[in-house]
Amino acid sequence: MNSAPRIVVAAAESSRERWLAALANALPEAHLEWWSRSSGPADFAIVWKPPAELFVQQRGLRAVFNLGAGVDALLALPTLPPDLPIYRLENAGMAEPMARYALTALLRHLHHFDAFERAQAAGDWAPQPPRDPADCTVGVLGLGAIGRVVASALVSAGFRVRGHARSLHHLAGVHCYAGEAGWPPFLQGLDALIAVLPATPDSRDLLNRAALARMAAGALLVNLGRGQHVVDEDLIALLDAGHLGGAVLDVFREEPLPPDHPFWSHPKVLVTPHVAGVTRVAEAAGQVAEQARAVLAGRLARGRVDRARGY
Repeated sequence: MNSAPRIVVAAAESSRERWLAALANALPEAHLEWWSRSSGPADFAIVWKPPAELFVQQRGLRAVFNLGAGVDALLALPTLPPDLPIYRLENAGMAEPMARYALTALLRHLHHFDAFERAQAAGDWAPQPPRDPADCTVGVLGLGAIGRVVASALVSAGFRVRGHARSLHHLAGVHCYAGEAGWPPFLQGLDALIAVLPATPDSRDLLNRAALARMAAGALLVNLGRGQHVVDEDLIALLDAGHLGGAVLDVFREEPLPPDHPFWSHPKVLVTPHVAGVTRVAEAAGQVAEQARAVLAGRLARGRVDRARGY
């Protein structure tokens, strides 16, 4: 970099020291400042769920870098300038933990651990043989940087794997489908569905009754993408009817999940508090540093967000 760029950082106050230390290590040539109402003009903003006021104050930003893969909270800000370039994390160490989470949920389902927990509570000795991964067809919804890693991990674990995305992908061992035409055949007869989609207008309510009913009887839904994908009432109805065998949910329409939400007490739902893909600070800082240097040098930077698509 020819001169020290000025960068403001805005994220959860509890993470302030970790982010500033990691970013200072990755971007030693930059002037970093935790954003406040008295911050001076900056060239870049590095953010996670920033206050709307930041973009009112910072009128001269050249780009904003999002400390996560999902940009829905950022795009929802009315003060975000319409022509400001946005860059998001493409992985930053999240893909591998999310693949392990998905595999754990699948193996728990195949070995009937959820049913055994209910049987234990009832004092019921109810043996069931485990299913073999080779006999199970698993769909991965979303084949971006994270979805591709998840799909490949499931192939390696011996599952039959399908994938679906907006455009057609080619992945070893994965039967890929694309677009609206590929949606019904992708879903048909799935034993499990792993959702890792970003939040976009097109993906809202995508996993509704009609879609989920195409899956095989007793199938499992694992949602690691965004809560807005699932129509909660439809999922509960299909679980209660016995068509779906279970759901493992890490993301929700409202977070934290409200204490009166039926997911908390449903016997076929496992709730986890948005922990499947926690950002690794050092890796994220390194990716942001690479993006910032590319922008300053006039090069193409990874992770540029297409606002029309929402990712």
